[in-house]
Amino acid sequence: MFISMGECSRYSSHLSKRVVEESFNSLKYMFTQWALPAYDGVKRVEGGIALKRLRQIVTKAVVAKGKKRTEERVTLSPTNKPTSILGCWVINHTCSAKRVGKFVEVTGKFDVNVWYAYSNHSKTAVFSETIHYKDKVKLHYREGEISVGDDVRVRVIQEPNCIEAVISSCGTKFEIVVEREVVVEVMGETTICISVHPLDYEEDWSLNDESSSSSSSSSSSSSSSSSSDGEGRYVLESSSFPDERPR
Repeated sequence: MFISMGECSRYSSHLSKRVVEESFNSLKYMFTQWALPAYDGVKRVEGGIALKRLRQIVTKAVVAKGKKRTEERVTLSPTNKPTSILGCWVINHTCSAKRVGKFVEVTGKFDVNVWYAYSNHSKTAVFSETIHYKDKVKLHYREGEISVGDDVRVRVIQEPNCIEAVISSCGTKFEIVVEREVVVEVMGETTICISVHPLDYEEDWSLNDESSSSSSSSSSSSSSSSSSDGEGRYVLESSSFPDERPR
């Protein structure tokens, strides 16, 4: 039995059409059985009891943040002409912050101490100076710029630290490079939404009463205590000396 090319083509076309129709019917069944009821349920929940159980709470939260790292070159003039620098450290750092427009202004100070040799390495001394600084940190808002208060917090990530200390080209001054990094946070009022589920009954808490007892007697050296095992049964524990048994 031979099948012509035309009949084979008509059979393939009929088979493809049947597969497409079966796939479409399957999708239609899934949509009518699952998708539509779920969508109707969402609409009923949005317009019914669920919205009545929503509450808005006004609270304070972080609404803007900013971060800045600074490397500052400081020039110091010691009383003696230095020959070499033996050490440098930065201490006593304090800072405060306030909001100024779209920025937070961080004001602070720290002490720089330089240990150096002079008089052709025959003597040493320590030179100290207080350095004041003022940094402007740009704010970044999560949900666009809003009107916020002046409650600003500053957190120091990197305390002022000396990363370079050299004698200047003129030979009479110190050039100190100090790095520091701060993060600022601006607090403001925001609204959060919660779902309230009223309880029509009292919650059942499984609480086991714990008790303990102890007794002592001058005529005998014995003691007893009551304890509970993991299954709620009480076990009596006692101990006494072998020579002095209670009568």
